[in-house]
Amino acid sequence: MSKWFQRFALLSADVVGTPIAFLLACLTVLIWGGLGPIMKFSDTWQLIINTGTSIITFLVVFLIQHAQNRDTRAIRLKLDELLRATEGARPALIDLNRLSDEQIERLEQELHDWRQQTPR
Repeated sequence: MSKWFQRFALLSADVVGTPIAFLLACLTVLIWGGLGPIMKFSDTWQLIINTGTSIITFLVVFLIQHAQNRDTRAIRLKLDELLRATEGARPALIDLNRLSDEQIERLEQELHDWRQQTPR
């Protein structure tokens, strides 16, 4: 189930981010708008777009979040590997996402101070 969901989520995130998907969404809104006079701008007419967009938004949020989490993990691993392979790099910088906010802020300030002292 997990492998199926992963493939589905990645494919969905890729498809949703295309210009064609945007154009289909715009076309849907235009068709819905065009049906307004025919349906006399009824409550049902409004309910169609509200329900449809709510359901799609709700589901797509989870799919995109899954794809983004996976991408973030891959980027972290790549950066950790670069740190591991770089002589002079601090091993403490590997796996920074596990540090507390205060620890990250201290490290950020330390790097900021270092940049200020380093000639450009």
